[in-house]
Amino acid sequence: MAQLKVSAQCLSRRAALVGGASSAISVSLGASPGWGKPTAKEMHLDNIVVDVVKEKFSGSSRSLVVLIPSGSGANLAPIVAAFEKQASIKIQLIEADTDGINTELMLDTMLGSNKYDVALPATFGLSDLVLAKAVLPLDAYQRRYEPDGFRKGILYQGGDEFEGRTYGYQTDGDAYLMFYNNKMLHNSDLQKRYSDRYGVVLDIPLTWGELDRQMLFFHNPDRNCFGGAMFRTPQYLVWEWWIRFHAKGLWPLSAEMAPQIDGDAGFAALEEMISVTQAFVPGTTSMGLFENWERYARGDIYANIGWGGTQKYLNSAKSKMRGKMSFGPIPGGKFGGEQIPMPYFNWGWSYVVSATSSEPELAYLFALFAATPEMSTRAVRQIDGFFDPFRTEHYDDPSIKQVYSSSFLKVQRESLEGAIPDFYLKGRSEYFNALAEGLDQALQGEMTPEAALRRVAQNWQLITSRAGRGEQIKRWRKLRSQYPYAVRRVLRDLT
Repeated sequence: MAQLKVSAQCLSRRAALVGGASSAISVSLGASPGWGKPTAKEMHLDNIVVDVVKEKFSGSSRSLVVLIPSGSGANLAPIVAAFEKQASIKIQLIEADTDGINTELMLDTMLGSNKYDVALPATFGLSDLVLAKAVLPLDAYQRRYEPDGFRKGILYQGGDEFEGRTYGYQTDGDAYLMFYNNKMLHNSDLQKRYSDRYGVVLDIPLTWGELDRQMLFFHNPDRNCFGGAMFRTPQYLVWEWWIRFHAKGLWPLSAEMAPQIDGDAGFAALEEMISVTQAFVPGTTSMGLFENWERYARGDIYANIGWGGTQKYLNSAKSKMRGKMSFGPIPGGKFGGEQIPMPYFNWGWSYVVSATSSEPELAYLFALFAATPEMSTRAVRQIDGFFDPFRTEHYDDPSIKQVYSSSFLKVQRESLEGAIPDFYLKGRSEYFNALAEGLDQALQGEMTPEAALRRVAQNWQLITSRAGRGEQIKRWRKLRSQYPYAVRRVLRDLT
């Protein structure tokens, strides 16, 4: 009952500060003892977390080390400053390579290192971190500390849980979507030519076929106009093919984990990617993330693919595209005359607690503090940094609207609310690395699409066997059930 006593003291202080909010606060006396369960609208949850930290860790000289992706320091800065000032707990940030932070966390755990207390790995790799026992489940701490309704404001939660347990707090809304150059899209002469040629109005494309046709239409290198700047480096191109394949109306694997990518649908999706690459700006095959942003910002390319971080850069003063773009969902397919977009959550960062932390409870409380509406809003506001809106509260914030623009936020929120989850299975990195290698070989002309995808399918069978086919089938079936209904209802199995 000691914890409950602390909770009541904390609540009485906070209630006095917020006036009538105390009548809406309830303290759980049942199976989930805690410090009370106010909602986000009743009071600043970050202040309540701080009260708990001060009550439990007052007078200690404890500190936390947080592993973060390179470039996200600006997002963490206001959170760290507030936590250190209010809770008197020192926070040390250590940056890791953006594409390698998951691997670093996993390797350090395997080596028995206790370097970190909290980390922010890429959400798509959380399942592998869980199975490597690199991160701790948070359920017990949640029952004790997480306020009722706290997660209702989080628009995408697909990457927080694995096998029925919670391991992270999503802190970055990376819904994959499209950017279009208004100078081309809204040019009256080009609109007429397009309509005369194809018999349809030039507008935001909702299918991959329409997008490809538009990029090829606008591509005119002699006039310094290029159709697209889509990713073609191995680590990023896999996402585009993944959604192109889904748009063909098939699950990538059957309910029994049999690969379905090495058939006509998979071959066609890959052939389309190869064909439309001719409409891309030169240098696309070697452009990484930041090079892609910088190149599209010049203003001579029609279409680009990306997420909130892309918009932060393109909507900044350093970009010629600021205020000159339209936004659309990731294209989907056409089913029975109905166009179905297929938004996709392809990245994101999550707060997790390292399995080697010597301060797991304090580490959890910092993660909870950082994920509160107030603190996460401060993080997303930062123009320099990667964290994008993911809570309902973010979309009403004037500063966030200025950073992103209202037109972008509308599409981003809709995409986040209906996003296909990433491939959260055991061995996710193995599956996607094999797929990326095969796609790259086909795009480089080293293998035919058929040969490349058949090899990938064979590798997937081996990965599934190593992962344990029975358990993997259970994981995949659960993941399939988490797809948005609009997408799930049009996907089918071959057998």
